[in-house]
Formats: sequence, structure tokens, C-alpha cells
Amino acid sequence: MPKRPQDDLAGTTAPPAKSIDSPPLPDVPVPLLGNLAPSQFMRRYWQKKPLLIRKAIPGIVPPLTRDELFELADSDDAESRLITHFRDAWRLEHGPFAPSELPSAKRREWTLLVQGVNLHDDRARALLDRFRFIPDARLDDLMISYATDGGGVGPHFDSYDVFLLQVHGKRRWRIGAQKDLSLKPGLPLKVLQHFEPDEEWLLEPGDMLYLPPHIAHDGIAEGESMTCSIGFRAPSANELTGQFLYHLAERGEAMNSSLKDERYRDPRQPAVTTPAQLPQALIERVGAILAQVKWTERDVASFLGSYLSEPKANVVFDPPHRHLSEAAFIRNASRSGIRLDRKTVLLYGAHSYFINGEEERLLRGQKWLAELADARRLGAKRFVTLSGDGAVTALLHEWYCAGWVQVGEFA
Repeated sequence: MPKRPQDDLAGTTAPPAKSIDSPPLPDVPVPLLGNLAPSQFMRRYWQKKPLLIRKAIPGIVPPLTRDELFELADSDDAESRLITHFRDAWRLEHGPFAPSELPSAKRREWTLLVQGVNLHDDRARALLDRFRFIPDARLDDLMISYATDGGGVGPHFDSYDVFLLQVHGKRRWRIGAQKDLSLKPGLPLKVLQHFEPDEEWLLEPGDMLYLPPHIAHDGIAEGESMTCSIGFRAPSANELTGQFLYHLAERGEAMNSSLKDERYRDPRQPAVTTPAQLPQALIERVGAILAQVKWTERDVASFLGSYLSEPKANVVFDPPHRHLSEAAFIRNASRSGIRLDRKTVLLYGAHSYFINGEEERLLRGQKWLAELADARRLGAKRFVTLSGDGAVTALLHEWYCAGWVQVGEFA
């Protein structure tokens, strides 16, 4: 296989993530949104219309080099896809990919997609955190798309919002708000059958394009290119309904207490000559039971917090090889603070908090927990104020031992 040239993309990387920016203030303009305040962006554009932002992040450097991205694509823990368009034929393969399985960087029209890079690299996590003016419950992941000249995934649409941030090279985007979203049959990708673009832009490093759901778009690399896609969770009604009912059934909280242990009875069932036919009385009785399934707003909050903080199937936490004792943990955290692991999701509601799919009651005096969730870190001074509370330090030490929390504010 031809050796890949060691160019700027292969050898230049972003500096280590030294901080996790606090979410931008709602009413303060930011370059990331074209000098709009987050509140203005959400009101004018979010789920309404596209927005092109020139120099959203001036001087940006890819969070991973090309070689680092290729190395991540070779990992069993990362979700990766290889898309080629050689000889006008679309082909899709799923990783992991050994280096020898990827085409040469000199060959045209291929794309490598690596999903959830924020789960594996603190620089990608820090970039994703710039978008936390949108609730964590909606924020999904950061995907990196590497493409050679002419590479792309075909004209398509997404069912969720996405920010497309150019971090290296150039990519030409064409978009259209068409109503015909039918797909070409027989392809391994969801490629639109009739693409009707009405706007076109060439994005250079630092430029960003926001697209609401169902806007048709097609991005073609001009030369070697790398794009970061910041995507958002948008579960379907079917998915939410099924998971919510499972959540209720698992907790046994949806039924009137007098009915929970009641078995089906049919003392008036007559003898039948059509034994394979569903009895009408059975249908009516089960319908009456299901009609008594009830839930409250608190049940919904409990479901959403648990469901949306649940790690994805491929997420594995790395506990410390030799973990500190609780006393040593307190000493170290009092000097350097703590931070949530980049894979940890910590959410909270009015009555509970949720960490990596687990729900716990939110007690009075746990204001620090909301601070940790919102900032994803607690500074050393703040930790010292909490260190006298044994229940707090024991809980944080437990999370540290599980790999959910790291010592030190910054990676």
C-alpha cells in the first residue's frame, strides 16, 4: 500500500484541552454563532432555517490529526464507517479498520466517518462543550469526517439538527429545503433520488454551517478535508413510547396497587368449538387493565433522565489502574479539583439526578451536584468547601473508582 504523505494534517494537532469552557451566556454575542447571542440563534434559527457562519472558530486546528483519526478507526471501542464512490458505485463498510484496509490518501472519492470522537479524546470533548448552550439532554456527539478530494456521502438529509464545522481543507456544500425526500433504491447509503439544491457555499477552516432537520445537503471535499459534525439526539415517538413503557413496567409504578398482583380470571368462559379464536372477553378485560395504566410528570422526568444519560452500548469506562484511597483522593482533589470523565453524562431534574443511566434522589443541600453537572468540573477551592461532608466525598470517591470522575480540573 502506498505510504501516506506526512503533511500538515497528519502532523499538526490541537493543543491539549486545558479547560472546559463554561456554557456561553444566553444573551452575550459569540463568534461561534456569527456574533449572535445564543438566545438570538435559538429564537431565529434553531429548527427553523440554515445559517452559514464564517470564521466561527478562527485559527481552528483539527482536534485529531489524520493519523490519530485513522488509529481511532482501528479501535474496537470506536464506531467507524468507510464510504467509497469508486467508478460511480457507492460502497459502505463498517470498522474497525486496520491501516492497510484504508485506501491511500492520494486516491480520490473516499470518506472515513468516526462517530463519538468526544468519548475518546479530551480535545474533541472540549470542542463539543462549546455547544452546551443547548441542553445536554439533546447534545449527542462529535463525529469527524475525513475525505479525500471529491469525497462525500451523497446528497442526503438528517432527522436531527447538525453543526458542520470545517477544521481542515475545504468542502463545498449545496443545500435545499426540498419536500421530496425519497431515496434511491438499492444503495447501502441513504442517498436522495432527486436532489434540488438552491444554495451553495465553499467552507474553509473555521467556517461552520448549521442545518435544521430535513434540509437536504451534499458536501464534497475539495482536496483533503476534515469536517466535525456536532449532532443532536432526536428520538422518534415510537422509540420514546416503547422505552417509556418498558421503564414503567420495570419499576412497576404504572399500575393501581390493587391491580399489581391480580391475575387474569374468566369464571364465565363457556366451552368453545373454535379454540384458536381469541376470546372477546379476554380482549375486553385486558383492554380494561391497560386503560388503568397511569403516569405522572415525575415518571416522565425519571424516564428521560435515566434514558438520556444511559451510556451507548460501545462506551466503556476506565477505572484507575491503582485507585487512590478516599483520604488520598480528598487530598489530591483539594489541590487540583475534579472533573467529570469525558464519557460521563450527569443530568438533574427537580427531584432526582441521573448519572450514566442511574437515578438517585436529589437531596436538600446538594447544590454542588448541579454545579458539577453544569460546569462538568469542581475547582479545588470549591472541593475544599465540600470535603468536610463525608457523604459527599464518599460519593465522589465512588464515582472516581468507577472511572466516572477524574482528579484534576483539566485533562
